[in-house]
Amino acid sequence: MAGDKVPSIGALDKPEDLKDLLKQDRGEDCMPCKIVGGGAFLGLAAYSYFSGQRQLEMQQAKILASKSMFGMRSRRFGIAATSLGLAWLGIWRLFL
Repeated sequence: MAGDKVPSIGALDKPEDLKDLLKQDRGEDCMPCKIVGGGAFLGLAAYSYFSGQRQLEMQQAKILASKSMFGMRSRRFGIAATSLGLAWLGIWRLFL
């Protein structure tokens, strides 16, 4: 307690910068945490893509017979976009 510095009135009156506070609060993850997290997202992206495409192939006749506004092309795009988003999260978690 003897080493604590008492802030001045001017320092108390001025609010702290939010970006600096968030940077201090963020901290860094350990390497194993990054590897497990990134690998999980990348694995989920691969699973989502391959299982989604397989399900589309199995249900193709029903989808085409339903005359839905969303045909095979838009559904394939949706699966690919979701998988790409998950893969990006995995890469972001690993390297950024």
